[in-house]
Amino acid sequence: MNSFDGYERPDGTAGARNHVAIIPSIACANGVVDLIARRVPAGVCFQHCHGCGRAGPDLELHIRTLVNLGKNPNIGAVVVIGLGCEVIRGDALASAIAESGKPVEFLQIQDEGGSVATAEKGAAIAARMVEEAARVERTAVGLDRLVVGLECGGSDAFSGVTANPAVGLVSDRLVAAGATVILTENTEMIGTEHILARRACCPEVADEVRNAVERAEARTREILGPFASMVIAPGNMDGGMSSIREKALGCITKGGGTDIRQVVAYGEVPSESGLVIMDAPGYDVESMAGLAAAGTQAMFFTTGRGNPVGFPGVPVIKVASTSRLYEAMKSDMDVNAGAVLEGRSLQDVADETFDLLLKVLGGRRPAAEANGQNGVLCLYTSHPSF
Repeated sequence: MNSFDGYERPDGTAGARNHVAIIPSIACANGVVDLIARRVPAGVCFQHCHGCGRAGPDLELHIRTLVNLGKNPNIGAVVVIGLGCEVIRGDALASAIAESGKPVEFLQIQDEGGSVATAEKGAAIAARMVEEAARVERTAVGLDRLVVGLECGGSDAFSGVTANPAVGLVSDRLVAAGATVILTENTEMIGTEHILARRACCPEVADEVRNAVERAEARTREILGPFASMVIAPGNMDGGMSSIREKALGCITKGGGTDIRQVVAYGEVPSESGLVIMDAPGYDVESMAGLAAAGTQAMFFTTGRGNPVGFPGVPVIKVASTSRLYEAMKSDMDVNAGAVLEGRSLQDVADETFDLLLKVLGGRRPAAEANGQNGVLCLYTSHPSF
C-alpha cells in the first residue's frame, strides 16, 4: 500500500492529523497559552522557554523552528500569542506561518487588555478553528508526501539488534515508496561518520555528514574531556552498553541501507526525498522538536530501557527492543521488536511496524499520543546538548 488517508494542505503537503496549534512567541506568553488550552482542550500547545535573550544563529534557529512547527502538515490552523516587547516578534511568526496558506490568527497580550482578556479572545478563536477543522475530511495521499522522523532514547544493548534494524527495514520500504525519512542525533553517530559518509549520494553530502558528526564529537570532547567516549546515560550502561560508539552503531541502523540524499539544519524542511540526516543533538526532546519542525507527520521512537515521551501534534510510535520491556510498559509501547530474540523474523516485525504506521497516519493513536505524553517543546541552542 503506497498511500495513507490524510488532510490536504494549501501548500501541497498533507497531514496525518488536523490540529489547531497555539504557539507563544515568548515564554512570557505561556500562561495565556495554558489558559487557552484549558478552555479548548482539543488545541495543541507549543509552549517553550525562549523568545528573548538570544541573538545570531540561535535567534535564527528559534524563529525557523517555531515557524516550521506552525507549518507542520499535521497543523490545520494556528493561533500565535505574543507579548509585545519580545525579540522574537509574534506578528512576524504569524505572517511567516500564514505563507503556508493555512488559517493563522495573532493576538498580542499588551494590546488586548492583558492576559485574561487575551486568553478569552484566543480561546474563542481556537474553538472556532477546531469546529472548522472537524469538518475537513481525509483523502488518499501518496507516500511520496510523507516525512517520518527517527528517534531513539533509553537504548540498551538489544536496541541495535531488534528495534533499530526493524525500523531500518521500514525506512528502506518508505524510501522505495518515495517518502522522506529523517535520521538525527549527531552525538549518537560519533564513530560511525565514515560508514555514513560512504552511503552519501555524492561527495558534497559525504563532506556534510562528516562535518556534522565531527562537530558533535568536538563539542563533546570540549565538555567531557577524557570521558567523551562515553556520552551515554546511566540507563544505557545499565542496559549493557559500554560506549557511544557501540550505541552509534545501533542508532544508525534506524536509517536502513539507502543512500543519504541530504543533510539539513535543525528544524529545516528537507528539499530532497529519501534518507536525510538532520544536524541535531542526541537529547530526545530537542531532536524531536527539530524533527517536527522539519515537517514530519509521524515519528518512530525505539527504546530499550523504556521512554514514554511523545510530541505535541505529531504521533510517536514506540518500538520496544525486548519483550521484557514491552510487557513491563505495555501501556506505553506499540511494537514488540523483542519478539526477534524469541524466533520471530526481523522482517515480520518490520512489516507489523509498517502496517501500524499506515494506521497511525490514518488516525489511530499510538500509545504516547493516547496517553497525552506530549513532553516538552525544548528548542536546541548553540550551547552543547547531548
